[in-house]
Amino acid sequence: MKITERQREILCQIIEEYAETASPVGSVTLAKLFNVSPATIRAEMARLEGLGLIAQPHTSAGRVPTDAGYRFYVNNLDNAEEERDSLFERGAHALEVRVSSQSRADAAIRRAVDALVELTGNLGLATIDGQLYLSGLTRLFTQPEFVDTRRVQAVAKLLDNLEPWLREAAPGEALNIFIGHENPIGGNSEVSLIISKFRSPFSDRSYIGVLGPTRQNYSKVMSLVKHAGNMLEDIL
Repeated sequence: MKITERQREILCQIIEEYAETASPVGSVTLAKLFNVSPATIRAEMARLEGLGLIAQPHTSAGRVPTDAGYRFYVNNLDNAEEERDSLFERGAHALEVRVSSQSRADAAIRRAVDALVELTGNLGLATIDGQLYLSGLTRLFTQPEFVDTRRVQAVAKLLDNLEPWLREAAPGEALNIFIGHENPIGGNSEVSLIISKFRSPFSDRSYIGVLGPTRQNYSKVMSLVKHAGNMLEDIL
């Protein structure tokens, strides 16, 4: 997919602004950031919308990212840059402090999951000896997307099927990202699953990660989940 550099920057700004505010992003806001007219921004938005990267909710003049927009963004992230960021470094340090004090493998994995919940605001999860450990369900459902009970029910159904799916599908990448409809189970739940595969005393295919709304800080979350998996593999 070909887009101009300015269109790419506008898409990134929409995604990052929406992650912070949970409100559709309008042309006036973007025009101030890019120092161009709102009409110029609207023309660029029309191009991005035509490519299926953003959409306009019926009740708003602003735009929100689509699953395809998030996928384009994730595929073009520079995670090396994120991992030099001071916020990432503090988060990584918090993970390490939590985990290094644990002598048992199952306790170390649980503490890593709990730390991811605190750092990301998402639901944290991990496989421990064939069981699925979940933490942070309340944190997940306090996010504005889940005022809609239909979404809550869809997430509950996804969680009911997640452990058997992980066992059977065994995603093979070190970091696996399933955005919105890409989720192999619960594709209509409008959430993203970000998981890292690591070796543990329980399995060569243990997983740790988070599940949250598609609206999130992918750069930060992906880096922290990847770090958690690497750290657990090294420690365990």
